[in-house]
Amino acid sequence: MSSISTNISLIRQKIESACKRVGRDPDEVRLIAVSKVKPAEDIEKAYQAGQSLFGESYVQEFREKFPQVNEPVKWHFIGGLQSNKVKYLRGVVEMIHSVDRLSLAKEIDRQWQKIDRKADILIQVNVGDEASKSGCSVTELEPLIRQVSTLANLRICGLMCLPPHFDDAELVRPFFRKVRQLANEIEALQLPNVTMKELSMGMSGDFEIAVEEGATLVRIGTAIFGARIKK
Repeated sequence: MSSISTNISLIRQKIESACKRVGRDPDEVRLIAVSKVKPAEDIEKAYQAGQSLFGESYVQEFREKFPQVNEPVKWHFIGGLQSNKVKYLRGVVEMIHSVDRLSLAKEIDRQWQKIDRKADILIQVNVGDEASKSGCSVTELEPLIRQVSTLANLRICGLMCLPPHFDDAELVRPFFRKVRQLANEIEALQLPNVTMKELSMGMSGDFEIAVEEGATLVRIGTAIFGARIKK
Protein backbone atom coordinates (compact mmCIF):
# COMPACT_ATOMS: atom_id res chain seq x y z
CA MET A 1 0.00 0.00 0.00
CA SER A 2 1.43 3.40 -0.97
CA SER A 3 2.01 6.08 1.63
CA ILE A 4 -0.70 8.20 -0.01
CA SER A 5 -3.16 5.34 0.31
CA THR A 6 -2.14 4.75 3.92
CA ASN A 7 -2.49 8.42 4.74
CA ILE A 8 -5.97 8.64 3.22
CA SER A 9 -7.08 5.60 5.17
CA LEU A 10 -5.77 7.08 8.42
CA ILE A 11 -7.46 10.43 7.82
CA ARG A 12 -10.78 8.75 7.09
CA GLN A 13 -10.47 6.84 10.36
CA LYS A 14 -9.84 10.09 12.22
CA ILE A 15 -12.84 11.74 10.57
CA GLU A 16 -15.01 8.80 11.59
CA SER A 17 -13.74 8.96 15.17
CA ALA A 18 -14.36 12.71 15.36
CA CYS A 19 -17.91 12.19 14.10
CA LYS A 20 -18.56 9.50 16.68
CA ARG A 21 -17.38 11.78 19.49
CA VAL A 22 -20.12 14.29 18.69
CA GLY A 23 -22.81 11.97 17.35
CA ARG A 24 -22.45 12.84 13.66
CA ASP A 25 -22.84 10.57 10.66
CA PRO A 26 -19.39 10.21 9.00
CA ASP A 27 -21.13 10.26 5.62
CA GLU A 28 -21.85 13.97 6.26
CA VAL A 29 -18.14 14.78 5.90
CA ARG A 30 -16.28 14.76 2.59
CA LEU A 31 -12.52 14.77 2.29
CA ILE A 32 -10.95 17.15 -0.23
CA ALA A 33 -7.41 16.12 -1.12
CA VAL A 34 -5.59 19.41 -1.65
CA SER A 35 -3.43 18.63 -4.65
CA LYS A 36 -1.91 22.06 -5.33
CA VAL A 37 1.82 21.87 -6.18
CA LYS A 38 1.50 18.08 -6.41
CA PRO A 39 1.92 16.20 -9.71
CA ALA A 40 -0.80 14.42 -11.64
CA GLU A 41 0.64 11.02 -10.72
CA ASP A 42 0.04 11.72 -7.02
CA ILE A 43 -3.57 12.59 -7.79
CA GLU A 44 -4.00 9.34 -9.65
CA LYS A 45 -2.47 7.38 -6.76
CA ALA A 46 -4.96 9.02 -4.41
CA TYR A 47 -7.83 8.25 -6.78
CA GLN A 48 -6.78 4.60 -6.89
CA ALA A 49 -6.93 4.64 -3.09
CA GLY A 50 -10.58 5.68 -3.24
CA GLN A 51 -10.23 9.46 -3.18
CA SER A 52 -12.33 11.22 -5.81
CA LEU A 53 -12.49 14.86 -4.67
CA PHE A 54 -9.52 17.18 -5.16
CA GLY A 55 -8.89 20.83 -4.39
CA GLU A 56 -6.73 23.23 -6.37
CA SER A 57 -5.69 26.77 -5.42
CA TYR A 58 -3.93 28.21 -8.46
CA VAL A 59 -5.72 28.62 -11.77
CA GLN A 60 -2.63 28.41 -13.97
CA GLU A 61 -1.39 25.26 -12.25
CA PHE A 62 -4.85 23.71 -12.49
CA ARG A 63 -5.06 24.47 -16.21
CA GLU A 64 -1.76 22.67 -16.77
CA LYS A 65 -2.56 19.73 -14.52
CA PHE A 66 -6.18 19.11 -15.50
CA PRO A 67 -5.47 17.41 -18.86
CA GLN A 68 -2.73 15.28 -17.30
CA VAL A 69 -5.10 13.49 -14.91
CA ASN A 70 -6.68 10.52 -16.65
CA GLU A 71 -8.96 9.42 -13.82
CA PRO A 72 -12.54 10.83 -13.53
CA VAL A 73 -11.80 12.94 -10.48
CA LYS A 74 -13.95 15.80 -9.21
CA TRP A 75 -12.42 19.25 -8.80
CA HIS A 76 -13.09 22.01 -6.28
CA PHE A 77 -11.35 25.36 -6.50
CA ILE A 78 -10.33 26.49 -3.03
CA GLY A 79 -7.83 29.34 -3.53
CA GLY A 80 -8.02 33.05 -4.03
CA LEU A 81 -9.58 33.81 -7.40
CA GLN A 82 -9.21 36.78 -9.72
CA SER A 83 -12.27 37.62 -11.78
CA ASN A 84 -10.33 37.52 -15.05
CA LYS A 85 -9.45 33.86 -14.47
CA VAL A 86 -12.96 32.58 -13.71
CA LYS A 87 -13.45 31.65 -17.38
CA TYR A 88 -10.84 28.91 -17.06
CA LEU A 89 -12.88 27.18 -14.36
CA ARG A 90 -16.23 27.41 -16.17
CA GLY A 91 -17.99 24.06 -16.23
CA VAL A 92 -14.87 22.23 -15.04
CA VAL A 93 -14.98 22.61 -11.26
CA GLU A 94 -17.87 21.36 -9.16
CA MET A 95 -17.59 24.08 -6.53
CA ILE A 96 -15.72 27.32 -5.87
CA HIS A 97 -15.00 27.83 -2.16
CA SER A 98 -13.43 31.28 -2.20
CA VAL A 99 -16.10 33.80 -3.20
CA ASP A 100 -15.56 36.87 -1.04
CA ARG A 101 -16.88 39.82 -3.06
CA LEU A 102 -19.80 40.71 -5.27
CA SER A 103 -17.68 41.44 -8.36
CA LEU A 104 -16.27 37.91 -8.31
CA ALA A 105 -19.73 36.40 -7.84
CA LYS A 106 -21.03 38.40 -10.81
CA GLU A 107 -18.25 37.10 -13.05
CA ILE A 108 -18.90 33.48 -12.01
CA ASP A 109 -22.59 34.05 -12.72
CA ARG A 110 -21.75 35.49 -16.15
CA GLN A 111 -19.45 32.63 -17.10
CA TRP A 112 -21.83 29.88 -16.02
CA GLN A 113 -24.68 31.60 -17.83
CA LYS A 114 -22.76 30.94 -21.05
CA ILE A 115 -23.15 27.20 -20.49
CA ASP A 116 -26.69 27.47 -19.09
CA ARG A 117 -25.69 25.97 -15.75
CA LYS A 118 -25.60 27.03 -12.12
CA ALA A 119 -22.31 27.28 -10.27
CA ASP A 120 -22.14 25.96 -6.72
CA ILE A 121 -20.19 28.37 -4.55
CA LEU A 122 -19.23 28.96 -0.94
CA ILE A 123 -18.79 32.37 0.63
CA GLN A 124 -15.41 32.78 2.27
CA VAL A 125 -15.57 34.57 5.60
CA ASN A 126 -12.50 36.00 7.34
CA VAL A 127 -13.61 34.79 10.73
CA GLY A 128 -10.38 35.85 12.44
CA ASP A 129 -10.40 39.33 10.86
CA GLU A 130 -6.82 38.83 9.67
CA ALA A 131 -5.42 41.40 7.26
CA SER A 132 -3.26 38.73 5.62
CA LYS A 133 -6.22 36.56 4.60
CA SER A 134 -8.99 36.81 2.06
CA GLY A 135 -12.65 36.57 2.90
CA CYS A 136 -15.41 38.99 3.69
CA SER A 137 -15.71 40.23 7.24
CA VAL A 138 -18.29 38.83 9.62
CA THR A 139 -20.25 42.08 9.40
CA GLU A 140 -20.15 42.03 5.59
CA LEU A 141 -21.33 38.43 5.34
CA GLU A 142 -25.11 38.84 5.42
CA PRO A 143 -25.20 41.86 3.06
CA LEU A 144 -22.92 40.03 0.60
CA ILE A 145 -25.03 36.88 0.66
CA ARG A 146 -28.19 38.90 0.11
CA GLN A 147 -26.64 40.50 -2.97
CA VAL A 148 -25.18 37.29 -4.38
CA SER A 149 -28.43 35.39 -3.83
CA THR A 150 -30.05 37.47 -6.59
CA LEU A 151 -27.68 36.12 -9.26
CA ALA A 152 -29.57 33.55 -11.32
CA ASN A 153 -26.68 31.26 -12.24
CA LEU A 154 -25.29 30.76 -8.74
CA ARG A 155 -26.17 28.57 -5.80
CA ILE A 156 -24.71 29.54 -2.44
CA CYS A 157 -24.14 26.21 -0.70
CA GLY A 158 -22.46 27.31 2.52
CA LEU A 159 -19.41 28.98 4.01
CA MET A 160 -15.64 28.54 3.91
CA CYS A 161 -13.05 29.81 6.37
CA LEU A 162 -9.31 29.93 6.98
CA PRO A 163 -9.09 30.57 10.73
CA PRO A 164 -6.00 31.86 12.52
CA HIS A 165 -3.21 29.33 12.94
CA PHE A 166 -2.25 28.10 16.41
CA ASP A 167 0.24 25.44 17.39
CA ASP A 168 -2.47 24.15 19.73
CA ALA A 169 -5.30 23.17 17.39
CA GLU A 170 -7.79 23.36 20.23
CA LEU A 171 -7.47 27.15 20.13
CA VAL A 172 -9.03 27.14 16.66
CA ARG A 173 -12.28 25.63 17.94
CA PRO A 174 -14.03 28.96 18.74
CA PHE A 175 -13.48 30.12 15.16
CA PHE A 176 -15.01 26.98 13.68
CA ARG A 177 -17.89 27.29 16.12
CA LYS A 178 -18.43 30.90 15.06
CA VAL A 179 -18.67 29.89 11.40
CA ARG A 180 -21.25 27.25 12.30
CA GLN A 181 -23.26 29.92 14.17
CA LEU A 182 -23.03 32.28 11.20
CA ALA A 183 -24.29 29.52 8.91
CA ASN A 184 -27.26 28.91 11.20
CA GLU A 185 -28.10 32.62 11.15
CA ILE A 186 -27.93 32.77 7.35
CA GLU A 187 -30.00 29.59 7.00
CA ALA A 188 -32.73 31.17 9.12
CA LEU A 189 -33.07 34.02 6.61
CA GLN A 190 -34.45 31.56 4.01
CA LEU A 191 -32.97 33.47 1.08
CA PRO A 192 -33.44 32.26 -2.51
CA ASN A 193 -30.59 30.20 -3.95
CA VAL A 194 -29.01 29.94 -0.49
CA THR A 195 -28.50 26.90 1.69
CA MET A 196 -25.93 26.36 4.39
CA LYS A 197 -25.48 22.63 3.83
CA GLU A 198 -21.70 22.89 3.41
CA LEU A 199 -19.05 24.16 5.81
CA SER A 200 -15.58 24.04 4.29
CA MET A 201 -13.21 24.24 7.23
CA GLY A 202 -10.35 22.28 8.70
CA MET A 203 -6.96 21.36 7.31
CA SER A 204 -4.21 18.88 8.15
CA GLY A 205 -3.51 20.26 11.62
CA ASP A 206 -7.03 20.88 12.88
CA PHE A 207 -9.54 18.91 10.78
CA GLU A 208 -10.69 16.71 13.65
CA ILE A 209 -11.78 19.74 15.66
CA ALA A 210 -13.41 21.19 12.54
CA VAL A 211 -15.41 17.99 12.11
CA GLU A 212 -16.50 18.12 15.74
CA GLU A 213 -17.74 21.66 15.12
CA GLY A 214 -19.73 20.83 11.99
CA ALA A 215 -17.40 20.80 8.97
CA THR A 216 -18.78 18.97 5.95
CA LEU A 217 -15.74 19.54 3.71
CA VAL A 218 -12.22 19.22 5.10
CA ARG A 219 -9.29 20.37 2.95
CA ILE A 220 -6.21 18.23 3.55
CA GLY A 221 -2.96 18.35 1.64
CA THR A 222 0.16 17.77 3.72
CA ALA A 223 -1.30 14.88 5.73
CA ILE A 224 -2.07 13.07 2.45
CA PHE A 225 0.71 14.01 0.05
CA GLY A 226 3.48 15.08 2.41
CA ALA A 227 5.08 18.47 2.85
CA ARG A 228 5.51 20.71 -0.15
CA ILE A 229 8.99 20.76 -1.60
CA LYS A 230 10.43 24.25 -1.37
CA LYS A 231 12.04 25.41 -4.58
